Amino acid sequence: MNKPHDLISLIGNTPLVKVNAIDTGKCELYLKLENQNPGGSIKDRIALSMIENAEKDGTIKPGDTIIEATAGNTGLGLALIAILKGYKLILVMPDKMSKEKVAHLKAMGVQVLMTRSDVGKGHPEYYQDMALRISKEKGYHFINQFSNQYNSLAHELTTAPEIYEQMGQDVDAVVAGVGSSGTISGMAAYFKKVSPETDLVLADPEGSILKDYIDTGKFGEAGSWYVEGIGEDFIPDIADFSQTRTAYSITDKESFVTAREVLLKEGILAGSSSGTLIAAALKYCREQTEPKRVVTFVCDSGNKYFSKLFNDHWMKEKGFIEKEVFGDLRDLISNYYSQGDVVTASIEDTLLDAYKKMKMYDISQLPIMDGDEILGIIDESDILFSVYEDETAFERFAAEHMTSNLVVVQVSDSIDRLMEIFRDGMVAILMNDKKFVGLITKIDVLNHLREQTANDKGKG
Repeated sequence: MNKPHDLISLIGNTPLVKVNAIDTGKCELYLKLENQNPGGSIKDRIALSMIENAEKDGTIKPGDTIIEATAGNTGLGLALIAILKGYKLILVMPDKMSKEKVAHLKAMGVQVLMTRSDVGKGHPEYYQDMALRISKEKGYHFINQFSNQYNSLAHELTTAPEIYEQMGQDVDAVVAGVGSSGTISGMAAYFKKVSPETDLVLADPEGSILKDYIDTGKFGEAGSWYVEGIGEDFIPDIADFSQTRTAYSITDKESFVTAREVLLKEGILAGSSSGTLIAAALKYCREQTEPKRVVTFVCDSGNKYFSKLFNDHWMKEKGFIEKEVFGDLRDLISNYYSQGDVVTASIEDTLLDAYKKMKMYDISQLPIMDGDEILGIIDESDILFSVYEDETAFERFAAEHMTSNLVVVQVSDSIDRLMEIFRDGMVAILMNDKKFVGLITKIDVLNHLREQTANDKGKG
């Protein structure tokens, strides 16, 4: 009979599985399932290492407050260890992080401070600079994963040896990303001792400076990317690229499409950075002319990205999934009634039903439908004013309080017509002859104009 474990003892010793259903060329590709750590990511390893070594150094004691700058997963790892060891935790995060990560952290009692993701190192609102400043002002212990030697040491002592043993001491390449650089640096420290011929391959989001640095020793200004947790606009203090001979720049689209493919074909729910790593690993494998044994990581679980890369609407809105092009106003909307994407109320729904739907789906207006025929629109103002004057109105039919004087546009109309409607404060109902297509919102038009601008720049 197996003895029960405490949660900390479950960190590490994660399984390694072979990719079977995706083309890996002449190579064998294996995935290290770091999403199986109790905190859900590879960052559990470094959180434990950095906190326990700070305890040994005497720099923190139970009851102290820890602060860190993080893209999310290091924060989740720190939150787990903080709960188990009795520390308070404050995290400073860039505002592009998924809402699932933020909600998870807050549910664990973490104080989350969101800051700008559009500024670089040296700016007072850059997440690392802000965390350092607060630590000095308040006397908190700043973990500083980007300069913390116990970050890379965790991977040198645990992750790398596990891979080497699980692969039967026969591993030709390990593909890793760089956020704080702990993984690739720990791999370098270990493999240069036991297997110096093992390639360390960098998977870098397009827009990050690190591929250029690996290729040329120089780098320019960083761009932007949607993938979370990896890619940098500077070289971390603990970075050791001495074993890194190859680097790939992976677009957001490649990353997200690959993560979705891994779920569809391998049954593994992997996060956005995992998509980057696996996409780079597949490129590496397919380029080889001789068979090789290659390892990369499922860094975290895709359950943190259901609002993003596993959300078809978000993927279409960002241009990562191609949608059908009609050449008319249908190209502006992301939610089609015919595809079941539009949240509606029926003629039999009450105001309370309509309110619950608005609350559940975080929307402010609902089409009222009789079958497939649109009768009107009800918005939160209609409900508010109705129930403010009479609380029993919640029990009445929503259709009694809807706006039935609809402003209809046909798919063949112009954007100028839409702008007239928006200036009048009205909602645009898009119709294809007599068929309801969907609602066109101001953000739909803004997204369309932004895409046009980006496409024009690309052509130039």
